[in-house]
Amino acid sequence: MAAEAASKRTSGRLDGQSRRLIAVHGMYAAASALSGTFIPVYLWKAKESFESIGWFCISQYIVSGLLFWIAGKWVKEHNKMIVFRLGIVLSGCFYFTVLMLGPSAHSWVVPIGILDGLALGLFWLSYNIIYFEVTEADNRDRYNGIAGLLGSAAGIIAPWLSGLIITTSRDEVGYRIIFTASLVVLAGAVIGSLGLKNRETEGRYDWTHAFKQLKVRGNPWRRFTLAIMTQGIRDSVFMFLVGLTVYIATHNEQKLGNYALITSSVALVSFWLVGRRMRMNRRSRAMLVGVIALSAVITPLFFGISYPLLLVFGIGTALLTPLYMIPMTSTVFDLIGQSEESVKQREEFIVLRELALTFGRAIGMTAYLLVLTRTHSPAAITWLLFGVGSMPIIGWIAIRHLLNRTAEGGSISEAVHGKEGAHATNRAIDNGPHWGHASDTTKKAGNRSGRRGAGQA
Repeated sequence: MAAEAASKRTSGRLDGQSRRLIAVHGMYAAASALSGTFIPVYLWKAKESFESIGWFCISQYIVSGLLFWIAGKWVKEHNKMIVFRLGIVLSGCFYFTVLMLGPSAHSWVVPIGILDGLALGLFWLSYNIIYFEVTEADNRDRYNGIAGLLGSAAGIIAPWLSGLIITTSRDEVGYRIIFTASLVVLAGAVIGSLGLKNRETEGRYDWTHAFKQLKVRGNPWRRFTLAIMTQGIRDSVFMFLVGLTVYIATHNEQKLGNYALITSSVALVSFWLVGRRMRMNRRSRAMLVGVIALSAVITPLFFGISYPLLLVFGIGTALLTPLYMIPMTSTVFDLIGQSEESVKQREEFIVLRELALTFGRAIGMTAYLLVLTRTHSPAAITWLLFGVGSMPIIGWIAIRHLLNRTAEGGSISEAVHGKEGAHATNRAIDNGPHWGHASDTTKKAGNRSGRRGAGQA
């Protein structure tokens, strides 16, 4: 049935399951945009402390990363849809808890960070597996472009609406409204997920798989792990500090909502264009342009942190992020689907990806705590953003030859072995997956496992 359905799908197009997953992802993104944008602001208003917000974020990141590793066994050997829906439900519990705690939430930053980490870990682990199973290499860039487009669309309307509600309401009423709205949208996401099919489980979970991959010299995951870590270093700080900086500069939630509206509008158009025009032979060049330009757009903030300069920075970031994220995400999931053996171990590879992100985020948040617990100056914030924001350049350097090899239609592992030297020629890598050229093998693996595609950021 899966093979027949896959054969009927026009190359490059999305099928019903992938479209449904995009819809659920869009609702989850909308709920996050409604309230998630303002969580750091809410905690800041209760207690103006960079340190407390830092501990909230670092507890969230560490718990979500560890949960990926622990819950990977259940997702691989049991029902991944239960984990997927539980992640959405726990996200609702997080917003409900913040709603009930009110302004005293700042005293519970670590526990609520842990709760949010549990929700994020369960959701994104299962989402990435499902995403891998419902997409193929030929429609992965399209999926990522549409998912980014919907996320940007949610980012246009939801934060602007939330800012309007907060500023026109008295006391904490506005925050109560947006947290409640997020609960309702998440309930809709749970209902929407009921139409997603749980694929048949296969194999046993390998707890040490990630470490085995990194031990093998010449394994492409060694380079990709470094690249993913640099992504995590950047994301850990950017995901909350930019919005918080806008609020600190303006002391107005409505202006933060307007900022999100403008930057997300730009991101929507950019994701749409890049998603439509991206091809495998353009990934390396697109990513190079993206990582360099994303560092360059931070430089206006060295002239001062003001709302107009933050807008310049935000618009530039929104415009250029798809050039970095779409090639990076699509190539990682192409690597997972490159051979029959790696498809069998897709859960372990996604756990490896998330562990790398978590390690990078921990490094980024450590830098944040070291800097902003000692000084709150605008220059310190700008240098921190520039430092962590430039890390993806190192990531591109690490995988640039792999991106090029993929574009040429060859095996990624051949590029790695060619780059790292002839000493790898006579060395067997039996304890890792088979990294040889596997276009036909991958099709068979996909048909057998019911997979119709892959990939997510």
